[in-house]
Amino acid sequence: MDALQAEKAVTSFLENAISGNTEVSQEIVDQVGKDVATAFVKQFSSGARDDFRLRMSNLGKPKCQLWYEKNQPEDKSPLPPQFLMNMILGDIVEAVFKGVLRASGVSFEDNDTVTLDLGDGREPIKGEFDMILNGRVDDVKSASPWSYQNKFIDLKTLSESDTFGYISQLVGYATAANKEVGGWWVINKGNGSFKYVDANSVDTEEQLNKIKDVVDYIEEDKEFERCFAPVEETYYRKPSGNRKLGVTCGFCSFKHKCWPTLQTLPSKVSTAKVKPMVDYVLVAE
Repeated sequence: MDALQAEKAVTSFLENAISGNTEVSQEIVDQVGKDVATAFVKQFSSGARDDFRLRMSNLGKPKCQLWYEKNQPEDKSPLPPQFLMNMILGDIVEAVFKGVLRASGVSFEDNDTVTLDLGDGREPIKGEFDMILNGRVDDVKSASPWSYQNKFIDLKTLSESDTFGYISQLVGYATAANKEVGGWWVINKGNGSFKYVDANSVDTEEQLNKIKDVVDYIEEDKEFERCFAPVEETYYRKPSGNRKLGVTCGFCSFKHKCWPTLQTLPSKVSTAKVKPMVDYVLVAE
């Protein structure tokens, strides 16, 4: 069964479930419970986070962010308390969705740990993929309503703003598992909508070269270099004269270290009653 057939099977199962015409085996129920319990222990009872290392889940991050994580971790902004809640909610969504796949009659290989050998003396990179369906490695992602509607449209759209490196991550998993690249099962955290975003057309060689470039930059302890510049703020498509951080930099936990003049302020151009917060930077001419 391919992804399109699996998507139809899940939709049919959910429609029947609404009508009360489905049954789920105890084996599937137990597996969902086991997966949630494992995730709960991982997030809340596994001790301090490990020291920095390159792994499949961070290979797609900007090199400048990884440089800080390795060399100046003490300058990382503290994560908010809700961070772990968000992480465990994502784990629960994945566990439940896999349970729904099984209950829908979709057969797949479950998550497994793999190692990516990049050659030329590079340190092997380890990671754990989510699933293999029809010989292709897939990831399960819980997404905000905005990301679901505007980011996870197709491979091209995601590649234009792949802030968290999902494409490199998926290619790394598939290459390490010696399987084809699949795609992402994306679940909208706001309303439960789901869809499959195919990544089979990705340029695997290009992504692997990007991964090698990141690994070489970090392993060789090269000098720090910013990957991004501030962007011009606009108002009704006209420049406001202010500079702000781009989306990728805005998510970085080292943005205050990287940009000492950074000030997070209410929008200087918005006329809304509750103004959105914007990361403004003062750039020397």
